[in-house]
Amino acid sequence: MNKLILSISFGSMLVFLGCVPSPSADSSNDKPKVSTTPGVTAEEATPRETIGKTTQNVLLLKDALEKGGVLATKDTGPSNPLLASAAAYRNSVATIGAMAVDKAIQIRNAQSIREPQPLTHEVFMDEIIKKGKSGGIWLPMLPYYQEYAWDEKSQKLVVIDFPARKEEREKQR
Repeated sequence: MNKLILSISFGSMLVFLGCVPSPSADSSNDKPKVSTTPGVTAEEATPRETIGKTTQNVLLLKDALEKGGVLATKDTGPSNPLLASAAAYRNSVATIGAMAVDKAIQIRNAQSIREPQPLTHEVFMDEIIKKGKSGGIWLPMLPYYQEYAWDEKSQKLVVIDFPARKEEREKQR
């Protein structure tokens, strides 16, 4: 009988200790730290949810490049299988977003009685993305260090990397 009581007591203690948060689970670390990288806010360097999330935020390419952005490449990155899978996912969602935009532009151009004019960023956002309107295009969310941008010259949706955001994130760790 004593062994049974001792076993129940010990088991209860283990369950209780498993429910107590560890000292490393301090919620104060969840807040982004102040940024020390020029031109990058702490919020921009904070990872965001991407799986199943969408956005209608598309920057003007010229402005994005002036803010330190560079055109993203489609390389798969390191040989680590997990990182390569993540890179493949990023490339896939960016490609799918660009395909949706291209199709919407084709439909717009086909419906135009006069010869279609090149899209400025403002017209692109109003007629193609339709930000804040029903029937707009919702692009798959990219990681915190990437954004979509509209290239007026080539009339294409592109992905921009912001290396300073990655640098700031590394400093926050």
